[in-house]
Amino acid sequence: MAARRRERAVGRSAEQSRRLGAGEAGLCAANIQQAEPRAWFSRLRKASGLEMKWRTILLQYWFFLVTYVFTAEAVPIDIDKTKVKNTQPVDSAKIEPPDTGLYYDEYLKQVIDVLETDNHFREKLQKADIEEIKSGRLSRELDLVSHHVRTKLDELKRQEVARLRMLIKAKLDSLQDTGIDHHALLKQFDHLNHLNPDKFESTDLDMLIKAATSDLEHYDKARHEEFKKYEMMKEHERREYLKTLTEEKRKEEESKFEEMKKKHGNHPKVNHPGSKDQLKEVWEETDGLDPNDFDPKTFFKLHDVNGDGFLDEQELEALFTKELEKVYDPKNEEDDMVEMEEERLRMREHVMNEVDTNKDRLVTLEEFLKATEKREFLEPDSWETLDQQQFFTEEELKEYENLISVQETELKKKADELQKQKEELQRQHDQLEAQKLEYHQVVQQMEQKKLQAISPSLVENQRSSHTFEA
Repeated sequence: MAARRRERAVGRSAEQSRRLGAGEAGLCAANIQQAEPRAWFSRLRKASGLEMKWRTILLQYWFFLVTYVFTAEAVPIDIDKTKVKNTQPVDSAKIEPPDTGLYYDEYLKQVIDVLETDNHFREKLQKADIEEIKSGRLSRELDLVSHHVRTKLDELKRQEVARLRMLIKAKLDSLQDTGIDHHALLKQFDHLNHLNPDKFESTDLDMLIKAATSDLEHYDKARHEEFKKYEMMKEHERREYLKTLTEEKRKEEESKFEEMKKKHGNHPKVNHPGSKDQLKEVWEETDGLDPNDFDPKTFFKLHDVNGDGFLDEQELEALFTKELEKVYDPKNEEDDMVEMEEERLRMREHVMNEVDTNKDRLVTLEEFLKATEKREFLEPDSWETLDQQQFFTEEELKEYENLISVQETELKKKADELQKQKEELQRQHDQLEAQKLEYHQVVQQMEQKKLQAISPSLVENQRSSHTFEA
């Protein structure tokens, strides 16, 4: 019975893989060549240390990591073939790659699409390893691509340079400072070579790869910094609010705050991420399997949703949902969902540091099984949640508040200047309106004088006409 339940669960996972794997599991032989660049990129993506959002992104993007389509070894499943419907092959060309969030995202997509059309470059990619790509050695192969591909790349670069120059012009116009060095601003955009704005060279490909890798690798660090600022701002606003209250109200608010902290900290024990207890809980509650039948190899294959033979960052983070639900509930006032996502990120980073021995940001089956043999897997240390930690010191908070104060002063100064400009414009507007009114009155007076001058002459002419007729 347990074996059949396990097989049914694996079947469900396989079905999820067919639905969510972006066509990888269902590609036919005719489509494999087209899917290779995006499938192989999964490796470099995670080897580069990219944040959760980028997992599938670079899988779609980094054409240059193609060697073969990964096929995951699967647990045998007994399927009634009479109930399986014929599935049509998925056209990988129709799969829309997700947005990286980079300011040069569209340029990156277009360069990848063009390079994927060159057979020579594709062949070189199949023989290249990750270090060759990241070091820039593969970029030299750009000199051998076909002429029409180079022409398209040249045009893409010219369009990108023109776009950046428009952005810089807009910035200059907004600052109204013509003394800023135009080329110095261009150097801020380090994903292409500005010295040759008309030609796409191997230097451009090298810079594009390195810029995208660097930007995405630092995403986790940036998230931690943003979270720290978020927490300091929360505390700053809380203290500023307390200053506006009476002594009695302030005590009530302080008491309520401490009560909410206590309530938030009163939650079931959180298992150490990646420990046997934590994984068995997922096995039982999420997968619906008997905890006594827990098998690490089967667990790995169940949660390798896209079937590429690795547990990536997104697949790892999905394993922590049950633990996070013990601490965070969106319905509770005391539970902050921003903190929940920070906790999820910490858990993923911790497991990666413990399990990912070659530091390529991918957990292989071998690495996963070796981790289950360690003492820490069976007897882990207790896991400290965010409510047990201090996000910042008083000195850091004071420094942050000083920064806020400076920014508020600058904003107030700008607001005052804008108000003065508004008042001056209003004064000029009123002056112009008064001048227009005065001008209109003068015109009316002149028209009246003309009419008055014309009227006597008309009367005299009429009298002369009547006399002549008589």
